Amino acid sequence: MQGALAFLGAGLVLGLAAGFSPGPLLAMVIAQTLRHGLGEGVKVAFAPVITDVPIILVATLGLAGIAGRGPVLGVVSLAGGLFLAYLAYESLRTGGLEVSADPQATRSLATGALVNALSPHPYLFWLTVGAPTVLKGLDQGWLQPALFVGGFYVCLVGAKVVLAVLAGRSRQFLTGRAYVYTMRGLGLLLLVYAVLLLAEGARLLS
Repeated sequence: MQGALAFLGAGLVLGLAAGFSPGPLLAMVIAQTLRHGLGEGVKVAFAPVITDVPIILVATLGLAGIAGRGPVLGVVSLAGGLFLAYLAYESLRTGGLEVSADPQATRSLATGALVNALSPHPYLFWLTVGAPTVLKGLDQGWLQPALFVGGFYVCLVGAKVVLAVLAGRSRQFLTGRAYVYTMRGLGLLLLVYAVLLLAEGARLLS
């Protein structure tokens, strides 16, 4: 059970960090909410659930084919650690969001899916962090990877929905200290996971 909770915790933390982090998809969530209402912003928030499925499958199956090659997986883990360290740095230096209501097309879900598919972050995350974690969990059964993926997307989508609600009701959280402190806290947690991945990569290479 402790192992399952660890996978769930990793999914929750990484999902929250991804959901709250500034980026093209979050900007579109806020813009659609301000321009067309909360419902359109929520549609954009659900875009990763659609676009990430093939990315997860390709990344997991690709890494599964080299699962017996310790040095290769070590390099992947080091890359994942560096990627999480970069995300931690970005989170720690994040200021308040710029809230804009620039016009956007009302086909929110389709446009959000396109924006997410063209972003490099989902590919980098699942190739270097997500897929290796899923494969590690599969060594113990299906529960661990299911909790990791489920926790990740509940928090990823949930965080963006929360920001859409806040954008629709008040801009103070998005532009004030509460958001900044939230991102800094998540940045510290990301730094912990970055160190763990770097240590795992060093162990596999040795």
